[in-house]
Amino acid sequence: MDLAFLHPLYENPGPWASVYVDTSRHTEDTPHERHLAALAASRELSAQGADEKTCVAVREALEELRHSSEPHGRAVFARAGEVVLDPPLTRSPEGSLVHWAPLPHTAPLLELAGEDPLCVVAYVDRKGADFELRGALGRQGAGTVTGRQWPVHRTSSSDWSERHFQLRVENTWEHNAAEIADALTVCQEETGADLLILVGDEREKRSVHERLPKALQGRVVEAEHGAGSRLLDEDVERARAEHVRQRAERELERFLAARAPGDDGRPGAVEGVPALVEAAREHRIDELLIRPDGPDAHREVWIGEDPDQLAVRRTDLKILGEQNSWSARADDALIRSAVATGAPALSVTPVAEEVPVGGLGALLRWA
Repeated sequence: MDLAFLHPLYENPGPWASVYVDTSRHTEDTPHERHLAALAASRELSAQGADEKTCVAVREALEELRHSSEPHGRAVFARAGEVVLDPPLTRSPEGSLVHWAPLPHTAPLLELAGEDPLCVVAYVDRKGADFELRGALGRQGAGTVTGRQWPVHRTSSSDWSERHFQLRVENTWEHNAAEIADALTVCQEETGADLLILVGDEREKRSVHERLPKALQGRVVEAEHGAGSRLLDEDVERARAEHVRQRAERELERFLAARAPGDDGRPGAVEGVPALVEAAREHRIDELLIRPDGPDAHREVWIGEDPDQLAVRRTDLKILGEQNSWSARADDALIRSAVATGAPALSVTPVAEEVPVGGLGALLRWA
């Protein structure tokens, strides 16, 4: 997950209100239920020590969602009476999560708003293709390509003239497949799609697939449905979930391989809070791997005003020359450091139960 969008959360000091709300349920009572949820979140923040202006800002932001039709939910981050960031979620949280702390509680975003593969679904036939952009937040048209319209159908005759006609049909198919592949390549470049799903007859799908650039081959999925069918949301979600799982699997394999010492005797990956804190202070985290349910995720660390001022013990910060310090969750402190150095973060929950040890690990720079 690219964490660049979180930069506004670290431009000012805390404390911060972090609230995650579910907007997936829609009934006649939804507006009233969301009104009550907004009041409950505001009261919970107040009970945790939040100032009144920030409680009001969060309540008003949540009140605005009373009639929202967002399919999953929203996160709200606020401080000093102002909502600074309110990203939509791509998965629904289990109930409301309310947090008041020195740092924004961003770790849940890795699962609730991270790894949201954008898909281009290409409905392919012999005459062209329609493209559809599909993501967790909905769908929209993404263009059409029209190839040669004639001839596209074979005959059953063995006559020489008919065989010549069939060759022309073959040439039309090949020409159209090449045009569709070119257009699909441009569509992927323009949209930044992570996944390309081909829908149609087996021959048409295969012809287009084979003509896509090698760089895109690993992003292609051929749907089981035949020509004329439209992909259901469940079909797209399965393809998206498999893409996320495979991505997490590849990164976890890299992490496991990098744990062994290299030629210089140093590992290219570390796990555990002490080693990660040291790597963060040295700006050496290249990618942060997190299992949110791991015991180290909520372990206490100590932070200073700057992202690289963090330590396992409060006295360690004083030794480093930092006079002001606050306790924070390890996952949130490490995410702040990752944002500052441009490192991505990834939840490995789909493929790992015990790795990284404790739930926190990182691939290192300059290993």
